[in-house]
Amino acid sequence: MPDTEIIKILALTSISFFLAIIMTPAWTHFLYKYKLVKNIRSDGQTPLFSKMHKTKAGTPTMGGVLIWMTVLVLAIVFFWFSKLWPNTLIGSFNFLSRGETYLPLGALVASALVGLLDDWFNVTRQGGGKGGGLTVKHRLLIYALIAIFGAWWFYFKLDWETVRVPFIGTFELGWWFIPFFIFIIVGTAFSVNEADGLDGLAAGIVLAAFAAYGTIAFVQGQYNLATFCGVIAGALLSFLWFNINPARFFMGDTGAMSLGVALGIVAMLTGYPLLLPIIGFLLMLETLSVIIQLASKKIRKKKVFLSAPIHHHFEAKGWPETKVVMRFWIIAGVLAVLGLIIAVIDLRLW
Repeated sequence: MPDTEIIKILALTSISFFLAIIMTPAWTHFLYKYKLVKNIRSDGQTPLFSKMHKTKAGTPTMGGVLIWMTVLVLAIVFFWFSKLWPNTLIGSFNFLSRGETYLPLGALVASALVGLLDDWFNVTRQGGGKGGGLTVKHRLLIYALIAIFGAWWFYFKLDWETVRVPFIGTFELGWWFIPFFIFIIVGTAFSVNEADGLDGLAAGIVLAAFAAYGTIAFVQGQYNLATFCGVIAGALLSFLWFNINPARFFMGDTGAMSLGVALGIVAMLTGYPLLLPIIGFLLMLETLSVIIQLASKKIRKKKVFLSAPIHHHFEAKGWPETKVVMRFWIIAGVLAVLGLIIAVIDLRLW
């Protein structure tokens, strides 16, 4: 069984990469033809950011559609293959299952559609956000609503209320599991959105996280969940091919929202959300830098960072964008491996 599942995971990861590559020219043509471009803030409130990123004006957004659409297409296609040819190798490639992938896939698509609407508001300069788009409050509210549904699914549909603390044990949270779940999903989704600020940055960090949690799921025997992570990883690799500096297009909220929500749910499904501060350390750091900056400006009337999130701070200090991104990638990869090591050792002790 594991050999067959390894073939399934690696094959679908590869298919995901090539499918996204094939879809890219048509989607890119659509984005450029209809001028669905990102608006760069130039209202004078963020002078450093505006100066550093003025050359990015005119770059299309909504590139994240390629990621979640690839995952959705493969999920549907191989689900039907399993119905048409149930006893064949290609039929065994179906990775949809109630206990492992219904929720993360549903949340991925639902949050992606909301993010797509937000991107449209940004492009057309509609909405309450500065320069267009949803406000931070509206985004947090949407994350919370999706998280509430996810918490309901876990608690009432899957009878899930436990969290694993590495090297200590598994704890039943009872109804406290619901607010804990909401906190994890909202925090992860917001963090990925904050990390999406430089060419290839968010995609590289999230790729490392999905690879780590996919491996944890495989070790646990959650093969469909591992495949889901692999398919996302394959699509992310394809996206990165075009998103590295200078980016052909940006991920947009349709990508950042969906990936953040899906990552949080995957972490919960493995039972190791408490490894997110390690595996997703940079995501947490991005959010903390924004919170610290806002609190300092309100209380002390001065900044802590030259610009926030923290990747803009290093950029403002004179680091080339590519140096910031690649160093963050290295850190993300090392910490993802560290989190994976902790999980595997803990699973052997469990």
